[in-house]
Amino acid sequence: MLQTINLSKKYGETTALDRLNLTVNEGEIFCLLGANGAGKTTTINLFMNFIEPSSGEVMVNGIDVTQKPEESKKHLAYIPEILNLYPTLSGLENLEFFTGLAGDVPPKSELNRLLSISGLQDEAIHKRVSQYSKGMRQKVGIAIARAKNASNILLDEPTSGLDPQASNDFAQLLSEMRDKGTAILMATHDLFRAKESGTHIGIMKSGKLIHTLKSEEITLRDLEELYLTTMKPEFQDA
Repeated sequence: MLQTINLSKKYGETTALDRLNLTVNEGEIFCLLGANGAGKTTTINLFMNFIEPSSGEVMVNGIDVTQKPEESKKHLAYIPEILNLYPTLSGLENLEFFTGLAGDVPPKSELNRLLSISGLQDEAIHKRVSQYSKGMRQKVGIAIARAKNASNILLDEPTSGLDPQASNDFAQLLSEMRDKGTAILMATHDLFRAKESGTHIGIMKSGKLIHTLKSEEITLRDLEELYLTTMKPEFQDA
């Protein structure tokens, strides 16, 4: 489970995140929508302990991230917008390297299986990552998360720049992981993907979580209208 309690982050006089209360339970995909600077990436960075909160708590499976950062990271996998893999290594070699950093490396047969079920075509597994599309790189990221057996996944704009087919493939992989009980928090600009893939949707503005709703309870058209209304300069959070 991922949870924040009255979580805030300030940079001098600027408030990047304002008293965020958020819970993502197992088997849920929570999609954070908002313009640049809304606080989405700040939220992800606080879960990863890349930055320190100004106040409040951030928890991973009940573990306070600021108090036990190494322990909390055992339960987390993180896939950024641009996944940094070693371009001269193959997908298999990258997976082998990154799983080695986390502990014992599974047999190559298991690594091949993880890449395959994560959607990477067999002929691409042994190719250099420098020849990969972004969608193929993201599939290696999913394989890394699966190898780690993380119960929580953080995603920061994972479908940005993907073509529709690759975006759909990626969403399908997330749905499979959700169905197995993984808690997923995804920051995105993609309203369609948030509606189709998310179980819950949050709309952020100026560091505040303005709306929280279940995706099944709103149409894509109504979500778009709510989002655009929220983004208007004159809109104020009640």
